[in-house]
Amino acid sequence: MASGDAGGTGPADRANRAERVRLRLAAWWEANARDLPWRFGRATPWGVLVSEVMSQQTQMSRVVPYWTQWMERWPDARALAAAPKADVITAWGRLGYPRRALRLQECARVVSSECGDELPRGYDALIALPGVGDYTASAVMSFAYGERVAVIDTNIRRVLSRLFRGEESRGGAASPLERALANEVLPSDGDDGMNDVSRGVSRGVPRGVSRRAPRATPPSVVWNQSVMELGALVCTAKNPLCERCPVSADCAFLAAGRPGLGERRTRPRQRFEGTDRQVRGIVLKALRELGSTDSGGSAGSAGSAGSRDSLPRERVEALWKDHVQLDACIAGLDDDGLIEILPDGALRLPRG
Repeated sequence: MASGDAGGTGPADRANRAERVRLRLAAWWEANARDLPWRFGRATPWGVLVSEVMSQQTQMSRVVPYWTQWMERWPDARALAAAPKADVITAWGRLGYPRRALRLQECARVVSSECGDELPRGYDALIALPGVGDYTASAVMSFAYGERVAVIDTNIRRVLSRLFRGEESRGGAASPLERALANEVLPSDGDDGMNDVSRGVSRGVPRGVSRRAPRATPPSVVWNQSVMELGALVCTAKNPLCERCPVSADCAFLAAGRPGLGERRTRPRQRFEGTDRQVRGIVLKALRELGSTDSGGSAGSAGSAGSRDSLPRERVEALWKDHVQLDACIAGLDDDGLIEILPDGALRLPRG
């Protein structure tokens, strides 16, 4: 698409362009949205929360099989609250940042014991849950409950900044200016707006392409979902596919020549080899695999070096050659509640 119609970046211009962008993105979303199992009304609010926690700093394609197995095993907060910690950590697999698994279980225990196994609907009640921050609370309110709330993640910040301000999002925490913009362009959920979205979708969806989202989906929810999806698939940080973008004609960033493309990414790419994160992952992987392989060692009492659910000290030391770094990482995992250190130096996943 041509980029000459982007216009200015003032409030009046943003309002006009936001309406055009809204309709085009709604049509694009209906035809191109990834068919993820927690979308299109197929998941409970708890399932939506689980998907959001799993998706933090993890690619969606990696999340899907873990989410599916997790929800089959623990379909609600009460089921997860009663699960052994070791099972929870093992099921988290290679999603990364495994402390999230225990925080999710802590959240499940609060929801089960204090909320009647029903996830709260309000922002203040959601954000008070263990491990739930501003983004997750807003995402649950929008995607699970259909409430009109601006959902602000890295993808949405990048898309909105490029579209309406003609510049890159500068990274770090969301600025007051970015939050103000997200709220300014968030569509109304009135009846007229609902009808406009439906008509826009009908015009933009090719014949034979099914509408997977219900027609009654509020415009603000479609907006949050479609802007986020555009940022994940098209308007990416370093190599945006402007030639495939459904709203390129209204993009101030493209019209300006894409100034400073990719500058100051929100989270700079970090070296992984040799980091504490790698070492922690190696230790947890070895413990998760104990259930399917013989841990070896001499026979002994439960919890000793010979127990099948613990990793003997000599095998622990063989995991990483730098024993100073290894011990520091083991201490960190213990502090985080992800492992238990036995008196003889063996390790195991937590019980209870």
